Amino acid sequence: MQMQSRRTLLKNAVVAGAAVAGAAVSVKSVEAKASDKLEKKSYPANTNADNAAAAPPLFSSAVSYGNLLFLAGVGAHFKGTIEEHTKHVLDELEKNLIGAGSSMEKVLKVNVYLNDINDWARMNTVYAGRWGKIPPVRTTVAPAGGIPGNSLVEIDLIAYI
Repeated sequence: MQMQSRRTLLKNAVVAGAAVAGAAVSVKSVEAKASDKLEKKSYPANTNADNAAAAPPLFSSAVSYGNLLFLAGVGAHFKGTIEEHTKHVLDELEKNLIGAGSSMEKVLKVNVYLNDINDWARMNTVYAGRWGKIPPVRTTVAPAGGIPGNSLVEIDLIAYI
């Protein structure tokens, strides 16, 4: 009788193990199907049309994956104040967001790069209020080497579509 109970126990363990393995395969199958639906989409950076065939672009100005949208850094490459540069950068980012099917209200994360950390308070006067009721999380730094193109500020971000 003890032998029969041991066989029954082993048989039940094998059946349970197969069920768990089947469930794991089903979960992996669902995960694979979900990731198959996710597609990386690029919004190319501005390039010279004559040069486009000669060399691939260095970066995309925006890339989406699923419902996440990643925008490359935007700077202001003209003479002006930190307030003028900040307004220009935010306006350009807003245009890029709208072009990709998003908005300032859907921004989740912002990185701000200041040429001079002393511009932080003045940059904030223009930055504040541009993001809807819930502003995104933000990191602000002043890179030691400055910002390429002599911009006083550069901003990149992550949003959802």
